Amino acid sequence: MTEPRVQQLRVVVVAETDQDYEAAVAFYSDALGLAESAAFAEGGDDRVVILDAGRATLEIASPAHHRAIDRVEAEGRPSPRIRLAFEVQDTAGCTRELAGAGADVVAEPVMTPWRSINARLAAPAGLQITLFQETESAEVRAARTGFTRESERD
Repeated sequence: MTEPRVQQLRVVVVAETDQDYEAAVAFYSDALGLAESAAFAEGGDDRVVILDAGRATLEIASPAHHRAIDRVEAEGRPSPRIRLAFEVQDTAGCTRELAGAGADVVAEPVMTPWRSINARLAAPAGLQITLFQETESAEVRAARTGFTRESERD
């Protein structure tokens, strides 16, 4: 098997101010628990931290699905075009912890039609995030009606 062309997906977020940078680093590393994999500084205020978020995927949603996600996950409140989603073990507990660490809860945890428990938060550095907890395996989900893969479409 040949090695995939892309080795890593890295989402780059630029904080508006040094204070936003500090808040974002504390939120994502300390509160959410993302481990630091690298950090660089050229001196002064020039710095960057790279946090390990585990396996990365790129979710591309049609406009109709984007509206459906907002309807199910956030009671219809619209999300920006780009939103980060983190799979966690306990959506409700993590939502409470992150709210205590500075996030604003946009929508409390809800069971979605695709059988994950999702919550929406407004997080530091101007990002909206989704926390999701899977309640069934990918194999079980794929066998249900409505979960056809793009590669299986006519």
